[in-house]
Amino acid sequence: MWVLTGVVLGAMLVVGTSVMADRQTQSLQSLPIEQLRAFVEVYERISSSYVEPIEDSKMLENAISGMLSNLDPHSAYLPPENFEKVEEHTRGEFGGLGMEVGTEDGFVKVIAPIDDTPAQRAGVQAGDLIIRLDDKSVKGMSLTDAVKLMRGEPGSTIKLTIMRQGQREPIELELTRAVIKVKSVRQRMLDKDLGYVRISQFQVRTGRDLVDAIRTLDKENEGPLKGLILDLRNNPGGVLNASVDVSNVFLDEGLIVYTEGRIDSAKMRFEAKRGDLLQGRPLIILVNEGSASASEIVAGALQDHGRALVVGRTTFGKGSVQTLLPLNNGAAIKLTTALYYTPSGRSIQAEGIKPDIVIDRVNVERVANIGLGLRTEATLENHLGNGKKDEEQVDTEEKADLLAEDYELHEALNLLRSMVFMSRGR
Repeated sequence: MWVLTGVVLGAMLVVGTSVMADRQTQSLQSLPIEQLRAFVEVYERISSSYVEPIEDSKMLENAISGMLSNLDPHSAYLPPENFEKVEEHTRGEFGGLGMEVGTEDGFVKVIAPIDDTPAQRAGVQAGDLIIRLDDKSVKGMSLTDAVKLMRGEPGSTIKLTIMRQGQREPIELELTRAVIKVKSVRQRMLDKDLGYVRISQFQVRTGRDLVDAIRTLDKENEGPLKGLILDLRNNPGGVLNASVDVSNVFLDEGLIVYTEGRIDSAKMRFEAKRGDLLQGRPLIILVNEGSASASEIVAGALQDHGRALVVGRTTFGKGSVQTLLPLNNGAAIKLTTALYYTPSGRSIQAEGIKPDIVIDRVNVERVANIGLGLRTEATLENHLGNGKKDEEQVDTEEKADLLAEDYELHEALNLLRSMVFMSRGR
């Protein structure tokens, strides 16, 4: 073991000498030799004295993982199998529970559940803290290891124990793993001339899918939309370029986002080029505390340009850029390399995007008419009809049901109607 330690120490000192020479040339900084010696000493003590033998490769991998996980909640070491899963995730198909997670106070924090996935159907909410996975505490567990536990064979189950703000006791949820196929863009008409598009996650194709969705709504409306609601609630983000593509759909020109980091490659600027598909017609963006990263880029850019009214609640505040850096062994590191800024220079990191109009989180219940003897025209015998076709009345009732179940969307639609009305005089 001492031979191995000597080899490791020698190798590290050779590398250290080489790196030191480079750094002295560049910035006159030296490597912390005493800390490197302490690292080798700890490595040897674990190798020789830990209760069970541990493979050297495993120890070094753990050291790398710890080095990254202690930087910030988003940097991580990705072994080869995890690196492959990240690539699947950006393509929009992967196995698991269907939620974006980070870390907070040593626990796993849900940034947002993804639409139509086991997590969303089980009632997992943005902001939940996962404290146990089956019988294992996640306190102090690396995010990579926690994600590995949550993934598994489709059809298998896992029990999540979570803490939720406002709840005194832990909540236990049993979820069945599934192959997660994320359709990032969905659309529907809310009213005559008024459309709704939901983006659940930013993938490589999201910008193109958004254009297709708006054109589909125009066709369904038999004419151009007069207003649109873009729903980014509980959207945890995704591909940076996709957020630029989405912002491009609604801007004719101008800066969308820029990033600042220590190295030149981390300094980027993205400008609008596409042209406003809605041609300036009213646009509302719905956000909440589960809107993060790429969602915040879109909301911040369109808010700064005065192109959209942002409504809802302050967003998550993830304003950092992670770069995937492949390693020679097939693994990769996910490293925070920059912070991004809105066109006006606002940093979103730990601040989020503040909405123009706040819609508080409330529970709304439909109250049945219970008054004795309550009579309306429709209850009178032989009352006249209102001229609506049956299918039109059913469609109206379906929209009313949707909005009764979603108070935030209901309020956003009322705002959009007002904006369309006010724009008629322009």
